[in-house]
Amino acid sequence: MRWRPWLAAPIALALGGCDFAPRYAPPSVAVPSKFRDETAGGAALPATGAWWLAFNDRTLNELQAQVDAANPDLAAAVAANDEAVARANAALSASYPQVDANPHFLANKQSANRPLRSAGQPTYFGDNLLGAQVAYEVDIWGRVRDLVHSANATAEASADALADARLELHAELARDYVNLRGLDEEAKLFADTIAIYRSALKLTQDRLAANIASPVDVDRAQTQLSSAEAQLSDLTLNRATLENSIAALAGKAAAAFSVSRSSRRLSAPRPPRAVPADVLRNRPDVAESERQTAAASELIGASRANFFPKFTLLALGGTQDTKFRLFDAINLFGSVGPSIDIPLFDAGLRQAELEIAKAQFTQAAENYRATVLRALQEVQDELSSLRWLAEEYDQTTTAAVAARKAADLSLTLYRDGASSYLDVVTAQSAALEAEGLAIALHTRQLTADIGLMLALGGGWSAPPEPRAKPGFAPYLAE
Repeated sequence: MRWRPWLAAPIALALGGCDFAPRYAPPSVAVPSKFRDETAGGAALPATGAWWLAFNDRTLNELQAQVDAANPDLAAAVAANDEAVARANAALSASYPQVDANPHFLANKQSANRPLRSAGQPTYFGDNLLGAQVAYEVDIWGRVRDLVHSANATAEASADALADARLELHAELARDYVNLRGLDEEAKLFADTIAIYRSALKLTQDRLAANIASPVDVDRAQTQLSSAEAQLSDLTLNRATLENSIAALAGKAAAAFSVSRSSRRLSAPRPPRAVPADVLRNRPDVAESERQTAAASELIGASRANFFPKFTLLALGGTQDTKFRLFDAINLFGSVGPSIDIPLFDAGLRQAELEIAKAQFTQAAENYRATVLRALQEVQDELSSLRWLAEEYDQTTTAAVAARKAADLSLTLYRDGASSYLDVVTAQSAALEAEGLAIALHTRQLTADIGLMLALGGGWSAPPEPRAKPGFAPYLAE
């Protein structure tokens, strides 16, 4: 619909003032009262600050501190926020009179033979001036006010973007660290398993030397051992890659950075019992999107105000003399009065600018709705992951314990000549697979915890609680 300034201006003035910006409210989004797959854990009040402390790991805490101190991406985000604040201050300056001084002290010489020179007129003279000028836009239509409000909302959005960047970087480091510790657990498992495989290979070699075993048994044992060693080498490669990623996040050169190995299992935060949907409004990306929408709304008002005359109060004054009698009253000069810039014809420019502002607002509003819906999805995804990963982990740990017993028993039976080595290989491979899967599932649970903390905008207020089953995986103890 085309904007009609000739109708809007009298109505606005009759109501006691002009503000052509639409009355703003955050775009509405249907939000569920609760999420599916909530567990019987701790409360889900939003937490602020160092949410990674819930994992109870000193090395992780030290690395997270380095992110705040040395990460260049975070430093760039801080600079971007400083720029937005400076732009808001620049916009605010238009609300005040602009005062400029323009003194000059000049010595002039003119030609003695210049045309129209009067007899006795000097060829040398001074031009000394002390003057100042003041300009102030009378914001009748609220144009300056709307631009200031828009710049302030943009600065607030930048602060939210900074908080989101900080949250994302801390979460990325936490994920890399959790995966690295998972690889350390797997490496400990493979190191212990390789020791068992070496012992089994020695057993088959001794039995072959005593002519009570087939050479195939030795080959099978050697294959199993070499395969496990190769997988351990691959784990080492993956760990080095994660270690390099952590170095970059901590602002360190990868070549001079390392994280000591540890197979100690990380504590897991207790899952939240309930997640009220309104906590999503605390997410920095949701807040950033909402502030961008507010900024776009104010620009509509500024675009509408451009249809009306622009009133500026001007004042110019000072003192001027050919010599230095600048403080004599006769040398004073000045002028004061209004200046009016009246738009008459612009070939549709102002209308096009208004349509652009409206389209930008619609785009920002839809981006806000999309951000909220994405936030709801992320919370639901992580809650579902935690619920089903917990069940899968319990089932896998039961299988791992049984598989380890079967592997130990099969090796005993083989040693006593009551079983073939193929049974040993099958049982040991099943045990390694089940125990490795249990470690991987625990790592995925921790990653889902981090994902839920990220989805909620920085964790929740629940104390840490170990999730591992007592007595599981005897080969993982330090």
